[in-house]
Amino acid sequence: MSYKKNNQSRKKIKGTEKRLRLSVYKSNNNLFAQIIDDIAGKTIAAASSVKNKATINIKIAGEIGESMAKKASEKSIKDVVFDRGKYQYKGIIKAFAESARKSGLNF
Repeated sequence: MSYKKNNQSRKKIKGTEKRLRLSVYKSNNNLFAQIIDDIAGKTIAAASSVKNKATINIKIAGEIGESMAKKASEKSIKDVVFDRGKYQYKGIIKAFAESARKSGLNF
């Protein structure tokens, strides 16, 4: 996937003061997620699969979604805008999103 494709999906997605942006990045071995305040340009909360020794799978993606929702609730964040980047909404990205929704995040 190209950089242009990544920018096309992010043109439409902007975080506001009330709804921060939940960004997801997937590498070959790991999954990274962070809640970003676009106005201040700062990361509010982050979670990743680096501490797991195994490569990323749907089960681990679900656990990361739960931990991301838990960290967001600790900082009293309930509503976010989901930024999937260049990735299609299936497989690992879908498992992460559904787990985060089930754990309390609204997007």
